[in-house]
Amino acid sequence: MRRDLTRREFILGSAAAGAGVLAARVLAADAPAFKTTLHKAQIMGNIDAKQCEAFREAGFEGIETTAWSAAPEQAMAGRKIAEKSGLKIHSVMRAWVDFNNPKSADGGIASVETALQAAAGYGADAILLVPCLTGVKCPDPWQYDYEFDPKTARITRVVKGDNAPWADYIQVQNDATDLSRAALEKLIAPAGKAGVVIALENVWNNLWCMPEVFAAFVKSFDSKWIRAYFDIGNHVKYAEPRRWIQALGKTIVKCHVKDFKLNADGHGGKFVGIREGSVDWPGVRRELDDAGYNGWMTIEGGAVNKDQSQKLDLIIAGK
Repeated sequence: MRRDLTRREFILGSAAAGAGVLAARVLAADAPAFKTTLHKAQIMGNIDAKQCEAFREAGFEGIETTAWSAAPEQAMAGRKIAEKSGLKIHSVMRAWVDFNNPKSADGGIASVETALQAAAGYGADAILLVPCLTGVKCPDPWQYDYEFDPKTARITRVVKGDNAPWADYIQVQNDATDLSRAALEKLIAPAGKAGVVIALENVWNNLWCMPEVFAAFVKSFDSKWIRAYFDIGNHVKYAEPRRWIQALGKTIVKCHVKDFKLNADGHGGKFVGIREGSVDWPGVRRELDDAGYNGWMTIEGGAVNKDQSQKLDLIIAGK
């Protein structure tokens, strides 16, 4: 270090340092202060070294794999490949299971146990599970006005006024709720043994279509091994994403990042690129922070590139 600074050099250096401090303060004031930390991920099938390098180069930190049926030793090999690129496999997508069909429920339970074992091998802490799907006619998204038992999530009304036209749907939803609960209760012990959370998602499956009902269903298990996987874009057509986060709160263990643009009348719409739709991303970031969500933001769909990664950076920064 030089000890013979001239007066002029000292003044200029001090001024530059002061300007740097001022700039840092301005940037700090401009950036929202969040208590929680979010991480960036994308979806991958079988874990591939070349793909892992592309993920990392694009700025992603983690992977959600769809390869849920991998044997534990295959999953452990995939984990090593990912870790070599500095990536974490944080979740396994099991997706839809036919729990609301009593004839196939046992097979569904066995498949989830396979996914739990694979997740443990990957080093993931959760699997995504959609418990069931129904194709029965149901109300339009903007018609829903549920009346339900918060302890069981069983419903008695789905719209205001006459519910006779929806009697079949009410019965189907309650049957799905009961059958899903019966299956999932059998999976709590295997989930605990694997150390892997079963994160439930209702992804346009015509069930638990409003935040309060889905939250009641998830909370009814009263188990740390049954939680919620919140897909931000999927829920826009039913209710504003912030309302979903408020209802689900600390049950949220994972988030999918998609965007959905509502039609001009607010009824229906289409999926679009992230930050191009109707999602209030700064509001979503604030609500996740208020809920205490520290975790992964996994983009579902779209190319794995720096543009996607930078858009996710903006969302995480609350912009």
